[in-house]
Amino acid sequence: MWDPAVYLRYDDERSRPFFDLTARIGADRPRAVVDLGCGPGTLTRTLATRWPHARISGLDSSPEMIRRALDADPTARRDPSSAPIRYAVGDLRDWSPGPEDDVVVCNAVLQWVPGHDQLLSRWARLLPAGAWLAVQVPGNFDAPSHRALRAVADDDRWRDRTAGLARPDPVRDAAGYAALLTEAGCEVDAWETTYLHVLPAPGSADHPVLTWMEGTALRPYRAALADDPPAWESFTAALRARLAAAYPVRDGRVWFAFRRIFFVARIAGRG
Repeated sequence: MWDPAVYLRYDDERSRPFFDLTARIGADRPRAVVDLGCGPGTLTRTLATRWPHARISGLDSSPEMIRRALDADPTARRDPSSAPIRYAVGDLRDWSPGPEDDVVVCNAVLQWVPGHDQLLSRWARLLPAGAWLAVQVPGNFDAPSHRALRAVADDDRWRDRTAGLARPDPVRDAAGYAALLTEAGCEVDAWETTYLHVLPAPGSADHPVLTWMEGTALRPYRAALADDPPAWESFTAALRARLAAAYPVRDGRVWFAFRRIFFVARIAGRG
């Protein structure tokens, strides 16, 4: 289960890659724009502002996220047909582009989807000529935060219940995605950025990197230990200690480096 409130604790830091990604989309008047993995709709609404004449839709597998998006847009709940954005619960693995889907955005989602290379190739084949496919995925799976998480999960106390949750290399690098989409006949702009987030760490609060991870990477581990609260408390205590060593608090803040991978593909003409 996704918790929108927990995910949005670091809304500014999580939003910045979305804007860096969509700034490279060159579409002027797209007919339809799709946000795959739209979450609570906060960023989807900016697409409606940028392209007011387009049909905007948001898809997310989390009912909690879509509920939050609808709560923020009462028109969408009362009369979906007249709403500026149409939201739906669904699995992006089952989604296929329509003939007017000129822009598809998929931000910080595909790292959760095994075999997403095949999805990208299929979307590239089905999107209309001239369409834009813009994707961002985290590339921080070898960061101290994730190494600490894998080490704790491998402890004898939790290994049986957390086995298989860690995926040390679920994404390609920028060159890998560029090669994949070029082979599919696209023009590709791919790059990587490491953001250095400055996270406040007041003495009364938990370690900020642990708080960050609670909104994303820790979700499957919490689900695996949900029936054993003491085990979850011990798990997070062990992780907290490792994170405090890897990301020391200095002057009430933590410097948190986060690598991300971007690519924007333009679909070639059909001929």
